[in-house]
Amino acid sequence: MITFLTAIALLIFGYFTYGKFVEKVFGIKEERATPAYVDADGVDYVPMNTKKNSLIQLLNIAGTGPVFGPIMGALYGPVAFIWIVVGCIFAGAVHDYLTGMISIRNRGAHLPELATKFLGKAMKHVVNAFAVLLLLLVGTVFVSTPASLLNVLLDGKVALGILIALIFVYYILATLLPVDKIIGRLYPYFGAVLVISALGVGIGLVVKGAPIPELSFSNFHPDNLPIFPLIFFTITCGALSGFHATQTPIISRTTQNEKQGRKIFYGMMIAEGIIAMIWAAAAMSLFDGYNGLGELLAAGGPGAIVSEVSTMMLGAVGGTLAVLGVVILPITSGDTAFRSARMIIAEYLNVAQKKISSRLWIALPLFAISVVLTQIDFNLLWRYFSWANQATAVIALFVGAMYLYIARKNYWISLIPGTFMLVMVITYILNAPIGFRLPMNIAWIGGLIGAAILVALFFKQAKKARANNIPLEVDVSNYNKVA
Repeated sequence: MITFLTAIALLIFGYFTYGKFVEKVFGIKEERATPAYVDADGVDYVPMNTKKNSLIQLLNIAGTGPVFGPIMGALYGPVAFIWIVVGCIFAGAVHDYLTGMISIRNRGAHLPELATKFLGKAMKHVVNAFAVLLLLLVGTVFVSTPASLLNVLLDGKVALGILIALIFVYYILATLLPVDKIIGRLYPYFGAVLVISALGVGIGLVVKGAPIPELSFSNFHPDNLPIFPLIFFTITCGALSGFHATQTPIISRTTQNEKQGRKIFYGMMIAEGIIAMIWAAAAMSLFDGYNGLGELLAAGGPGAIVSEVSTMMLGAVGGTLAVLGVVILPITSGDTAFRSARMIIAEYLNVAQKKISSRLWIALPLFAISVVLTQIDFNLLWRYFSWANQATAVIALFVGAMYLYIARKNYWISLIPGTFMLVMVITYILNAPIGFRLPMNIAWIGGLIGAAILVALFFKQAKKARANNIPLEVDVSNYNKVA
């Protein structure tokens, strides 16, 4: 219990200390007009207040990541707590804050456009393809997951296919309609359900004195699987996730003032880390250790853990509400995944999105492809999603490092976590069954060499970009409205 409570305290402390430091390094401009006003279109660029933006951001980035990932990560024991705390404060929250704020400075630009600007034109097509692929995988995964949870919750009374169809209908509406019509109105309530349910489980663990294990490095699981780099691909959204870089531009287009950025971007990542801590602790403590957790996961997957924990901690009624909170998570990330994909493709093709017909012809093919992807084995999709997710996080962190390097600011806050994860991403794909299947010792060597080469190329590009005085932000000096 001491490890668990200390970890929660460190996450909160990190927001008020390191979060403030990152904000100071970036250097906010309260007087600068934001895209919500400069580019207001009533569809994607719509000013919304901090509370609403924060809850929407939390739901956008969460998915099932801070629940299912930590539950699976609990198999590694309390060492998972370390990655959640360290990863969240020094990598994930930095990643989210920088991508959000740099997007605000560049009229709400998405990651592919930012990567093209700061990492070179050669990255344009690669990152666009990579981002759309990731978002399609996310959207597809987050159709299947909530449909399965709802099917269990309803005792199979509604067919899985019907639930999937209903979720797709909702996704189409949320993708096409203006951001303040569905997302802006419903998400704050959904966010409240998510936060209350997670806090309920967390308080229940403390009040009931759950036997949460203390930190130990002597008991790594699962057997025969290396904790490094696998833990970084098992626990993602609760510590570091490239998916977030595709979501922050949605809110960078609705943020009223740069001073709100730390709470919206850095703060909501810390909130997600706390949710991840709660679910990891619950999984570790309530099922008679590793073997009990492993058996329940084998029988019913992470969804079974969610159902059991919720009922044990909150009773039948409260447990049902908690499960609904978890169902909301993937739905509210799936819809914004498709929305982001639509916006990225529109930017790539330079197609204005004010007319619904323009949104429609871009969005419908995405949904058609996703329907086909739902027929592929879920576990295979999830493995590719996990790798693509963290590879995207690396790109986003390097974009942040490049921005700070050109600005002659402390770029190490982004380059260090970016380089660390670059090693992990290369090592994983060299060793993994979905990759090159090389022996782990060879994969580690390849990861280190590959990262060293790419970091050297980064510095070469950075020096060139600084010498060429690449503009860090879009000029909005002729627009004076600031909230």
